[in-house]
Amino acid sequence: MNQIRESYTPISILVLFGIKAFEINVEYDRILVVENKNRVVVKFMRVVSGKLKGRQLKAVPGMNTRPTTDKVKESVFNIIGPYFDGGLALDLFGGSGSLGIEALSRGIDKVIFVDKDGKAIQTIKQNIEAFNLESSVEIYRNDAARALNALQKREVAFDLILLDPPYKRHQLEDLIHKISDYQLLSKEGLIMAEHSKEVELPVDLGTFTRTKQEHYGLTVISVYRFAVKDEGGN
Repeated sequence: MNQIRESYTPISILVLFGIKAFEINVEYDRILVVENKNRVVVKFMRVVSGKLKGRQLKAVPGMNTRPTTDKVKESVFNIIGPYFDGGLALDLFGGSGSLGIEALSRGIDKVIFVDKDGKAIQTIKQNIEAFNLESSVEIYRNDAARALNALQKREVAFDLILLDPPYKRHQLEDLIHKISDYQLLSKEGLIMAEHSKEVELPVDLGTFTRTKQEHYGLTVISVYRFAVKDEGGN
């Protein structure tokens, strides 16, 4: 049975042993995929800051999930936080739960996690249980669009919405329009969308406008808030 290593192994050492290694982005990504006779996936994730700083996170088994790396995650929260005075967050593509747990560590009161993948849901539950955060979360297995439909019926508004979908099936424009139409963002809330550099999101989406965009290698972070209305007059 293959194991997930818990310590860093320099690429140069792996190559010396004849193991093929590659990374999406060496500078920013800490997910290293190693291939030999038995494929081994080495993933490193931790809580970057806050009350849970340094705690290790379990990764979703297999290759279907692309976790946000520690370097990018730290940059994301420097943009949108870095810390919070309470509030409600939605992690719509939960994966391992890394982003939502980071938000909890930095002061968010409660996070609703959604993911359609069964392995991801199981990993989120394991990480939540390991950190004793059960009272601060709701976890649902659902498609992103259907989850938004269900949340609309609850008449809930989020202070922070985290969107980190698979790059090849992002549907970010449609989802942000739904969030706008369903009034799921609080007045002072913000949306963080992580996507590949090949994706060009409009500056304005629904009632939101992009207030920040940063590039990290192959990854782009776009932040949306409610557009400020021009109250000027004659």
